[in-house]
Amino acid sequence: MKKTQSLRKILALLGFLGIVFLLSQCKTKQQSKLQNGTWRAELQREDGKQVIFNFKLTDSANQKVIYITNANASLRVDSIKIKKDSIFIQMPFFGSHFNAKITQEGTLEGSWIKEYGSKKEEMPFIAIPNDSTRIPAYEKANGNIDGTWATTFGTGENQRKAIGIFQQEGNRVTGTFLTPVGDYRYLQGVISGDTLKLSGFDGCHALFFTAQLDSSQKKLSNGLMYSINSNPRSWLASKRKYDSLPKAYAVKNIPQGSVKADFSLKDFRTGKEVSINDSTYDGKVVVIQILGSWCPNCMDETRYLAPYYKKNKDKGVELIGVAFERTADFQESKQALNSFFTHFDINYPVLYAGVSYSDPKLTEKVFPNLPVDIHVFPTTIFIDKE
Repeated sequence: MKKTQSLRKILALLGFLGIVFLLSQCKTKQQSKLQNGTWRAELQREDGKQVIFNFKLTDSANQKVIYITNANASLRVDSIKIKKDSIFIQMPFFGSHFNAKITQEGTLEGSWIKEYGSKKEEMPFIAIPNDSTRIPAYEKANGNIDGTWATTFGTGENQRKAIGIFQQEGNRVTGTFLTPVGDYRYLQGVISGDTLKLSGFDGCHALFFTAQLDSSQKKLSNGLMYSINSNPRSWLASKRKYDSLPKAYAVKNIPQGSVKADFSLKDFRTGKEVSINDSTYDGKVVVIQILGSWCPNCMDETRYLAPYYKKNKDKGVELIGVAFERTADFQESKQALNSFFTHFDINYPVLYAGVSYSDPKLTEKVFPNLPVDIHVFPTTIFIDKE
């Protein structure tokens, strides 16, 4: 009898422990669930200067979808794979992705990885759910920076001119910096007291700006720009009505008939050679779009050109994309451009021109007869009917 009672006690204890174990497993599973809502994310530099951004996580067609927000811009990210407590997020453009763990507290911890062909950058990454804070403001703003600012990045021979364009409501500030070769995308942050802080992230850029506003509200000084694993870059600015930037190219009018475009390159989608001398382009106005899948401003241009071509192709206008990529592998470059094809519904040929960053003279080799060295992306060339 005593042995039977002891056995029953042991079985009861084991049953109790089993229930506790199951409950703990359920709790862990529940804690590790990816939560919908607004998140605060940080890309962490070694010097402690984080690039902060926000994203919204939601469900769409039975899958998780992320919308990365910067100012009034929203970037949809729908290539998300979840396996147990691991998550892989592929950015739609620019060859970057996140690898992270879903912790028991429901946060994400891992890395953001950006690939430039054979080169790779990596930054630690954390994200906190139910937090819409971007950059906190601890004091009332001491001034207003609405308007345009003549800006200088760097010093000496490394100086680069830009125009800062800002909008301010209370402490909140949005805007960007325009340069002769593009812009710094959508920035968002605050001015707290006399301290300006702005950040932006889109899968290509990962930026954090700081500066001090002087008492006259006409100068920003002690500015620093932090980016991906690089030393901070100094900047300063003065309040000024919109000014013109230096031209990216110094080219005088090209006499009609003095330049003939001549190239033949492989189409990413068909694998066939396409030449400007093909009969398809005889007697047509041809627009050549020089782009790269790694270039955010190329994305902006494609958003305009793709529907423009559909609207005007029956009026004697043809369009050719010429892509300079980060890898010499044709298939890898094609994979990088696939998001452009699907996202913007491109109906014109996009051709592979090689790897631009490893050969600064490559554009000259592709377009040998142009009276300018192309080094800005995007660049657009218009060829008339003759």
